[in-house]
Amino acid sequence: MNKTLDYYMGLPYSYSLYSAEEGGFVIEIPDLPGCITQGESAEEALTMIEDAKRCWIEVALEDGRQIPEPVSEKYSGKFNIRVPKSLHKTLSEQAKKENISLNQLILYHLSRSIGLNN
Repeated sequence: MNKTLDYYMGLPYSYSLYSAEEGGFVIEIPDLPGCITQGESAEEALTMIEDAKRCWIEVALEDGRQIPEPVSEKYSGKFNIRVPKSLHKTLSEQAKKENISLNQLILYHLSRSIGLNN
């Protein structure tokens, strides 16, 4: 079976999003080496990566290169994220004020933001 652009675009590739030293955000798809872009905001970077992914896959298809499919991940419940120093400071101060750990505070906010803890 010849796999199409639509096939690859529909696969659940994971992204790595992090703050750029010069400002803004960098985003990449680790399973597609060199598929990377950036944006002024996280939202813009997430939009930009879809175009970068499409271009990366189109060129690979045209060149007849093998396109890696997403690596199946096991979820350990742990992940690393880089945030601006000012956000780290604010979150740490809020956690201390509420007498909880920074992890507990972040877990609360993440859960609340996706509707798991209203």
